[in-house]
Amino acid sequence: MRLLYTIGIYLAGLVLKILSIFNAKLKLGVAGRKETFKILESTIDSNDKTFWFHCASLGEYEQGLPVFEKLVEKFPDYKVVLSFFSPSGYEVRKNSKIADAVVYLPLDTKANAKRFLNIVNPDYTIFVKYEIWPNFLHELKRRNHKAILISAVFRKSQSFFKWYGGLMTSSLFAFNYIFTQNEDSKKLLQTIGYHSVSVAGDTRFDRVFNQLNMDNSIDFIQEFKGDKLCIVFGSTWPDDDKLFLDHINTLEENHLKIIIAPHDIKSSYIQSLRSQIKSKTICFSELPKEKNLSDFKIFILDTIGYLSRVYSYADMVYVGGAAGNTGLHNILEPAVFGVPIIIGKNYGKFPEAKALIELGGVNTVSTSSDFKSVLNILLSDTYLRQKQGIINMEYVKKNKGAVIQILDHIRI
Repeated sequence: MRLLYTIGIYLAGLVLKILSIFNAKLKLGVAGRKETFKILESTIDSNDKTFWFHCASLGEYEQGLPVFEKLVEKFPDYKVVLSFFSPSGYEVRKNSKIADAVVYLPLDTKANAKRFLNIVNPDYTIFVKYEIWPNFLHELKRRNHKAILISAVFRKSQSFFKWYGGLMTSSLFAFNYIFTQNEDSKKLLQTIGYHSVSVAGDTRFDRVFNQLNMDNSIDFIQEFKGDKLCIVFGSTWPDDDKLFLDHINTLEENHLKIIIAPHDIKSSYIQSLRSQIKSKTICFSELPKEKNLSDFKIFILDTIGYLSRVYSYADMVYVGGAAGNTGLHNILEPAVFGVPIIIGKNYGKFPEAKALIELGGVNTVSTSSDFKSVLNILLSDTYLRQKQGIINMEYVKKNKGAVIQILDHIRI
């Protein structure tokens, strides 16, 4: 089975190279992986003590960051190798201050795993959430390296719990310990005989709660919003646009400001988005050409790095990704600021969304008519906005603490 898997990885690598000719994102990954070993060899010495942190993409990096930061603070003499699988993680965080070397994870072949570990030789390895690469993990186990998986979420439908999932199942046993987000995930692991597990929760709660201790002020957003109500549309996709664009074009309230932070900030998409908006609109990329930001009704945030702070200015938030199948973005980032949240209908794989819908802090909509109805209610009912916001903030506060449990376990 492992041989077939490895052959499959080699074939996948070949396919990626071909497809990268036509896809810019894939091209970044293919080119980046060619540089991985050069970066490692120029950064890591055989005498170095090292941590290896691996994340699939940007979301997992943000999830693991509070743990990474504490370890770097506690063990300043250790070098850190941070690896990503996806360009959307690597390209945004390739200059991360917590790491000495940020690289693409090489394709999961036996040869790559051996070469990678020969160079890095990690004293401690942390994978985040659900990145399971059998050859790398089996090589870690063969060398008796310490490794843990944090903020893990498992579902019964995954291959780990199927008759045909032997290779993936055995890979989990390379981890000395697994910290899950919930009790159901823990119980699933126990059904396959994995018992070095405990429920620590989701480290994202710690991450977003720390945002309250930071300076979240943004001068241009303050000038734009003034003293008016503000709804933020965060990490939106075209499927999300279909839900809200028609309605915001009909809103005539002079007391309302709108901020749209699309997931895709390519100029072609921004131009398309802007062409569908009837109200007076300004983009971040136009600053500081425009001086009187308060004159505009809609602000398009066509840049990255601001959204988590922009949420602090919101009175209501729509979080994108669940209107289509791209995956719901982080609703905890706005929740910590105590605001009501609206999301699309495809939230089934996101336990925090299901929990907050049940508690009454998050509203789910399926159609533009649903969105219009929910938004109009929230706009007209100050008490309801405050009530839903408190539910969301208290949920984050109640569920933080995973980082402490994980750090208590780690022994170097």
